[in-house]
Amino acid sequence: MDDSLSDNRPLRILIADDSDSDRLILKTLLRRLGHEVEDAGNGEEAVEIFRRSGADIVLLDALMPVMDGMEAARHIKALAGERLVPLIFLTSLSDADALARCLEAGGDDFLTKPYNRIIIEAKINAFNRMRLMHRTLSHHRDLIRDRNRQLLEEQKVAKRVFDNVAHTGCLSAPNIRYHASPMSIFNGDVLFACPRPAGGMQILVGDFTGHGLPAAIGAMPVAEIFYGMTSKGFSGSDVLREINQKLGRIMPTGMFCCAAMIQADFHLNQLQIWNGGLPDGVLVRKDGSLESIASRHLPLGVVNAARFDAGMEVFHTEPGDTLLMMTDGVMEAENRQGEMYGEERLKRSLADAGTAGSPFDVVMEGIHAFTGNQQEQDDVTLLSLQMVEESELVGVSERLPQSALEGPAEWQCVYEIKDRSLEQFSPLPLLLHICMEVPGLRRKSGEIYTLLSELYTNALEHGVLGLSSDWKATPDGFGRYYAERERRLQSVSDHFIRFTLTHTMTDWGGQLTIVCEDSGAGFDYLDPSPANNESGYSGRGLMLLRKLGRSLTFREYGTRAEIVYDWHFSEVAARDGNTNSQTGGWS
Repeated sequence: MDDSLSDNRPLRILIADDSDSDRLILKTLLRRLGHEVEDAGNGEEAVEIFRRSGADIVLLDALMPVMDGMEAARHIKALAGERLVPLIFLTSLSDADALARCLEAGGDDFLTKPYNRIIIEAKINAFNRMRLMHRTLSHHRDLIRDRNRQLLEEQKVAKRVFDNVAHTGCLSAPNIRYHASPMSIFNGDVLFACPRPAGGMQILVGDFTGHGLPAAIGAMPVAEIFYGMTSKGFSGSDVLREINQKLGRIMPTGMFCCAAMIQADFHLNQLQIWNGGLPDGVLVRKDGSLESIASRHLPLGVVNAARFDAGMEVFHTEPGDTLLMMTDGVMEAENRQGEMYGEERLKRSLADAGTAGSPFDVVMEGIHAFTGNQQEQDDVTLLSLQMVEESELVGVSERLPQSALEGPAEWQCVYEIKDRSLEQFSPLPLLLHICMEVPGLRRKSGEIYTLLSELYTNALEHGVLGLSSDWKATPDGFGRYYAERERRLQSVSDHFIRFTLTHTMTDWGGQLTIVCEDSGAGFDYLDPSPANNESGYSGRGLMLLRKLGRSLTFREYGTRAEIVYDWHFSEVAARDGNTNSQTGGWS
């Protein structure tokens, strides 16, 4: 039964016939043709011989004692399994019904008595060619099946690696719910979420062209850029620019990523959203009203850096508001009639539900009710982000893995930014990255970023640009303040902001001293009124710095600020992090 032997070997042929003379004639004829022949006097003997030694072709008399040919044919076909063993009935039957029963029992052809040597030889050769072709096809099928199994195992391993990279952030945060159902092992959709050092979080929802592994390849560099830049304090716009440039460089023509970037600030109750090619999102207010988040940009990887617009739309929110973003697999989910779920059905479901139930549950239940058991035609991803009080997310930023590399303990760094760079570039991510080289400070990234941000914001807005925080006493003044900020930034010249960072180790941990100097005219840092402004939009920065640092001092009319920040080994071991938020300047 070894099919691995050469195709030129003699065939093993089994003859079963209760006529000794007919069996002898056929046996002699086949041996003269060069084949190996075994014979049996009835069907039962034929089955036992086939079970013991097998055969390449079986010749069976239809009518035999003990077990007839039709019954023997069924047993032999079962024993052969997937191997093709041509079965030819030897018969003098002429009744059509009898011949049909032979075929139904597993027969492949007939030989009528008396035998014709030329016909027998031709049929044996024809069935041997069929047998060899079937064996070749079965062999290739097995190779393909084994290769496919190997590829699936490799993809499963690659998916585990991808998931470990893609889901290292805060998707498990209590205010995030999501559904992701890929058409294959790999999902062409991406969903990343990462805490921001200044508080809040950034989320990226994406949909690469295509499905499976080719569509997922671009997700790896996107994940590395998103998590790396977000954890260092880069804004959503900066992250988008970097991802767009990377995809434009590495992706082939015709492949791109429809995406939405969400920057959530729970301290300010504000969402900044960039939608490039995804279906319109929906902001579900806690009173049940709906607001669309339209796609206003091209997908990532389509246009070059000079033409790319990373501007984000600002939405003011309240705790209890819920943002829904999705890929087109949600809108294109089909029912049995081939109709798509669509935007109108989604919004109608949300409107009908009003304030009853979770918007996420409403949409998922609506999709399942609409599609029934229909197989999904596309990767489906749905994200729900609920705006909550900042205090509900304490500790979320601690979930990010930290580097195991040991950085320098005793060091000093001077970094100066000047002139037009003040308008075009934020030094905060770079300065934070330098501080994070100290292992003891890695779990304090939020506090360190807050210190750097407050010092830089004050130096830029009040020192270099000469803006007054009095404007931020009202909501209208707040808008005027930032409009004037943008206008003055465009004409800044002959100015600088200089940071001097010094770190030393102590018996109880370490000490980071931050000095921020600017070339402005200074401000009245002795006036306590801004610091006591609890109800307005200004004045919180100075109070926050004094709370975080051991000491805060000003010199040279406020153009030089110095803060000393202490950290302790016990706090780092316990991962006792605080979630702090970036605010405006304090003067």
